[in-house]
Amino acid sequence: DCFFELLVKPRDPAAVEALFNAVAPRYDRLNDLLSLGLHRQWKRQLLSWLSPQPDERWLDLCCGTGDLALALARKLRPDGSVLGLDAAAAPLSLAAERSGREPWLPVQWMQADALDTGLPDQDFDGVVMAYGLRNLADPFLGFQEMARVLKPGGRAAVLDFNRLPEGSAAAAFQRTYLRRVVVPVAAGMGLADQYAYLETSVKQFLTGAEQESQAVAAGFKAAQHRPLVGGQMGVLLLIR
Repeated sequence: DCFFELLVKPRDPAAVEALFNAVAPRYDRLNDLLSLGLHRQWKRQLLSWLSPQPDERWLDLCCGTGDLALALARKLRPDGSVLGLDAAAAPLSLAAERSGREPWLPVQWMQADALDTGLPDQDFDGVVMAYGLRNLADPFLGFQEMARVLKPGGRAAVLDFNRLPEGSAAAAFQRTYLRRVVVPVAAGMGLADQYAYLETSVKQFLTGAEQESQAVAAGFKAAQHRPLVGGQMGVLLLIR
């Protein structure tokens, strides 16, 4: 997962994969800089709401360099397990290096498309996705795939930017932050072009209510979108 996704063409799968591969070594440093380290707290909150149990099997879609999957694996020891899945090879390689430093953690890594994982039906107790939904070519198909691989009664959560009402003070703050903080910081690391499209992707993203509606239409029994950070971020909590 990556706090700030890197897109030249929003929702272009080839562009997503190529850019994540290119900048993978700088994911974690940029995420910490641009969120002041708070993305780790938001992920802890997500896991607290989901309450993963030590005997469960979980899937982290769009896992990136693996920080959420590893945090989840620490909660699932000793009898549970996590599968981290991403379309890009370079972030997965870094994730594998990180898990190699904690070889006792029950985590595995897999390169695949989040819209067509090839995983068995009803194979997981839970699914998480952090900062990946906006990157998918079709978020609805992403919800369908999540519902397909979950057991009945399974839980899922999606953490991402929150699309705010146009003209609101919160939206103005978000826009200013992206333009005056995110892009300049990324430019200092040679990634100005890759991060300049973040504002566009947020504008094209589903609102919290739209996420709830699409998730239910895709097969979830319950969906609740909860705002974080004064509404700047949001977590969609789901029950299969």
